[in-house]
Amino acid sequence: MNTFVIAEIGVNHNGQVQLAKKMIKIAKNCGANAVKFQSFKASNLVSKKARLANYQKKSFHKDSMIDLLKKYELSEDEQIILYNYCKKIKIEFLSSAFDDESLNFLITSLKIKKIKIPSGELNNLPLLIKIAKANKTTFLSTGMANLKEIKKAIKILNKNGLKKKKLIILHCNSAYPTPMRDANLRSIPFLKKKLGMKVGYSDHTLGLESSIAAISLGAIVIEKHFTLNRKMKGPDHSTSLMPQELKQMISYIRNIEKGLGVFNKVITKSEKVNIKFVRKSVVAKKNIRKGEKFKTSNLTTKRPGNGISPFKWNKVLRLKASKNFKKDELITI
Repeated sequence: MNTFVIAEIGVNHNGQVQLAKKMIKIAKNCGANAVKFQSFKASNLVSKKARLANYQKKSFHKDSMIDLLKKYELSEDEQIILYNYCKKIKIEFLSSAFDDESLNFLITSLKIKKIKIPSGELNNLPLLIKIAKANKTTFLSTGMANLKEIKKAIKILNKNGLKKKKLIILHCNSAYPTPMRDANLRSIPFLKKKLGMKVGYSDHTLGLESSIAAISLGAIVIEKHFTLNRKMKGPDHSTSLMPQELKQMISYIRNIEKGLGVFNKVITKSEKVNIKFVRKSVVAKKNIRKGEKFKTSNLTTKRPGNGISPFKWNKVLRLKASKNFKKDELITI
């Protein structure tokens, strides 16, 4: 299965449709399968008393979360423009739904094929129920959640109509940026085993390493923020990939997919031709006369490997020479 790579624009469009379109085009050129935005009505998402997280304060002079979010809120008309642009250049439009109104818009107006539940909404029971009833392919991000909470969210989703096969769990750490010591990539095979479900990775670490490693650990989805300039003002720019890094990451992922191969240990076609050159055969250590008993003093193993395999060493030692053998000659029986 090819890894589904989500280039997350999030709010890195800074509320500007033209900037968002430019980023969509870049994501497409980098080889991403989808771009992801965030759909919310600021007044529905937070109360007036909600304060900013520390990482958000770095790019905003006020301490009001609602004021910050209003700057990055995309109207429904703007999202329609971006959705149509994605359709035009053949890259999938995705978005995280943060409130009922935005969810309803994504499902009924845009009719998106896939929906993302952001980490902060994992315990939002009423929203989970509405998402479940849509029964679309759903990504559940698990930042700030333990296994018990994840299982509870899954149970709510399944109970209310979302088929298990349509749900993909995303391992995630909701620190921006995530320190490498907290990436805990072994959560990927852990969740896969404990839940018996498909697992991906929403990566908030700096750099490419975590996303690359996640593929080898079984992640089938990679989500990663990107930006056009890390120095731009905004909560996520500084921890996002630059376009050339996004392209490099996707290139690495596609190569790793080829390298993962099959769940088996086989001799491949490319290495098969080297067997006779690299492996050894049983050969005469010195001249051996016909009828002479084979023994450790007159046999050894040397390349090439197109004679008797050294695996049969003990069997050869029980036999006698059927002809004369010169030193270094391959033994035949």
